[in-house]
Amino acid sequence: MALLQAIDGTKKVSLKDHDPDSTDGIDKEGSRARVEKINAELCELQELLYAAQQTPVLIVLQGMDTSGKDGTITHAMSSMNPQSCRVESFKVPTPLELSHDFLWRVHNVVPGKGSIVIFNRSHYEDVLVVRVHKQIDHDECRRRYDYINNFERLITDSNTIVLKFFLNICKDEQEKRLLEREADPIKAWKLSAADWKEREFWDDYQSAYEDAINHCSKPRAPWYIVPANHKWFRNLAVAETIVHALRPHREEWLQRLSVIGSAALKELRAQRQTH
Repeated sequence: MALLQAIDGTKKVSLKDHDPDSTDGIDKEGSRARVEKINAELCELQELLYAAQQTPVLIVLQGMDTSGKDGTITHAMSSMNPQSCRVESFKVPTPLELSHDFLWRVHNVVPGKGSIVIFNRSHYEDVLVVRVHKQIDHDECRRRYDYINNFERLITDSNTIVLKFFLNICKDEQEKRLLEREADPIKAWKLSAADWKEREFWDDYQSAYEDAINHCSKPRAPWYIVPANHKWFRNLAVAETIVHALRPHREEWLQRLSVIGSAALKELRAQRQTH
């Protein structure tokens, strides 16, 4: 049974109904063999994806500060071959990016066929931060939901697999992680006074995330709410969800590779006959 349920827009969700401390009855020690098995399958599926050159994959990671976007990339995707996988991070827009529509900087970095792209933050920042800080009004936010849905429909119609993860931590866990960063010189580089300032808007962010998930969840571009208080469970849940999404395409990719391989062998034999 899948650890995470796809949110596809068929019913409204409330973040209060999703426990960030949940581990679905799994303990950390018992998860190790499961992680190894999932990582091995993910490695195989990514190789088939890359070789078949048919399907792009977009993975979106969103969450409050310290929710573990970087850690998820490091651990849950550790078995991926970097040859066909890259990360795009979305920070404060540059003056050039601000001179265009808010999706301009996003569309240029979506994955091509056979590749996986991970968005560390994403186009959803433009219905989150700007909403919380009242840089856009309610009507503009609703219009942006529509633009995002149209954008994601465009890329899914182009055969892109879209998986969107909200890494759900509680406010106390965030405070604990911020204090741990202060106490660890190696992690202190991640610190920002803005992290503590943004905590003052915790409830506003929760409301903004909830609305974005409810307005922008579709069957072909679902959201997944990931219990992220326990880092090991977060990593397992994200990796398993990616595998479950790729697994149904395995036979399709193998068939494509059979066609490519047969054509390559035919060309090689023809070349040898001419020499």
